[in-house]
Amino acid sequence: MAKIAQAAAKYIVHANIQIDGVVDRPDVIGAIFGQTEGLLGADLELRELQKSGRIGRIEVNLDTKGGKTNGEIIIPSSLDKAETSIVGAAIEIIQRIGPCNARVTVKNIEDVRISKRQAVIERAKELLKSLMETSMPDSQELSDEVAYSVRMMEIREYGREKLAAGPAVDESDEVIVVEGRADALNLLKHGFKNVIGMNGTSIPQTVIDLGKEKTLTVFVDGDRGGQLIVQELLSSAEIDYVTKAPDGKEVEELTKKEIHKALRARITAEQAKMEFGGGQQRTQQRDDRRDQRRPQQKPQYQQQRTQQRQQVKHATQQEKSKFASMLEDLIGTRGAYILDNKLSILGKVPITELQSTIKSIASGIYAVVFDGVIDKDLISVAERANINYLIAMDTKTKNTNSVVIYTSDNLQ
Repeated sequence: MAKIAQAAAKYIVHANIQIDGVVDRPDVIGAIFGQTEGLLGADLELRELQKSGRIGRIEVNLDTKGGKTNGEIIIPSSLDKAETSIVGAAIEIIQRIGPCNARVTVKNIEDVRISKRQAVIERAKELLKSLMETSMPDSQELSDEVAYSVRMMEIREYGREKLAAGPAVDESDEVIVVEGRADALNLLKHGFKNVIGMNGTSIPQTVIDLGKEKTLTVFVDGDRGGQLIVQELLSSAEIDYVTKAPDGKEVEELTKKEIHKALRARITAEQAKMEFGGGQQRTQQRDDRRDQRRPQQKPQYQQQRTQQRQQVKHATQQEKSKFASMLEDLIGTRGAYILDNKLSILGKVPITELQSTIKSIASGIYAVVFDGVIDKDLISVAERANINYLIAMDTKTKNTNSVVIYTSDNLQ
């Protein structure tokens, strides 16, 4: 029978050899056959096993340095585990090769089938991945694709300026105003049918007319251009709410989750006017007309909130003393106390989470004492939450009609 190749073997014996002298490869192979001859009996005679193809071609790799020879012996085997282990142990009896002392140590016996099995698994993973990427989509993917195509077909031209708009602009009480066609398409793709694009920074008359009849939410890009558009709209049209994409992003590239998050975080036109500026006279005119047109729609809570703001007054000396004590406790902690109207501490939070905490509580906060600096953003949040007092180490702004500011200096 032909001798087996290493690739066809079930096991491979790996052994290290150290020789105190200089020898050649044939000397090592001769020693292996010669010194194991008759040791294991006729059934495990290496020469006979090699002739029958049960032991493959023995490979010897040698490297000679400084008068000594080191190397590796590789023996392919198609014997079973026990017989292969016996062969491996047998070659360790070799003590001399030619005139030189030698030491043979079996490093390991490799199960070739395990290596092949691992290669099969890795290749199967690659094939499965390729199959999944190129296979037909499931029913949900098909449904999503069809729905997306239908929504894209719903885009239409609206008004005399032929603005890109969704099909629900006329029947909706609220309309989302975006900057252009690409923004409108993205919102329409994600199910917002009451959207209209302005096709640029100039304010179309169609949008101005819609503002007189419907609740408008302006949704702009998170850049300087978006702020300019908001300022222009505040001075030209009757806008109710304003929101924007995250900083550095455009509306046309937002995901559905990001769109919903931005719309939930929208602010009123009055708050936007404080942040972006402009439109004061036009906004007042708009409010007057809207009150005349829809007096019955003015929510009762707005009247209550106005009354509350008018009733805000400076803190008593006892309250100031309590504020000063709490502020002193917070020095160096970068924390904040949230208080109720009895000056009881509702909770303590890091100042990095202060604004989000106020927004989540929304009402019932009487005062906030914190180790930091008061700025316009915090004032806006405090006004929306009907907070009476903000107490901090310093401030970048002044009292408003609804929020009284105290610092460490004026509490003394």
